[in-house]
Amino acid sequence: MKIYTKFQAFVNSMRTDEEGATAVEYGLMVSLIAVVIIGTVGAIGIALNTKFGLVQTKLGG
Repeated sequence: MKIYTKFQAFVNSMRTDEEGATAVEYGLMVSLIAVVIIGTVGAIGIALNTKFGLVQTKLGG
């Protein structure tokens, strides 16, 4: 009976503990922000490469 009581206390503490869920939510937000930043930097890099290519062509290089 003592093991059951300890197990029940553990399960109850897990139900009320929201710290793990908050950490997961922050992790998801950080990963989403990272994906957006990577996509934006990639798009800007392609646009800059195209512009510099046009400038090089017009300068006769």
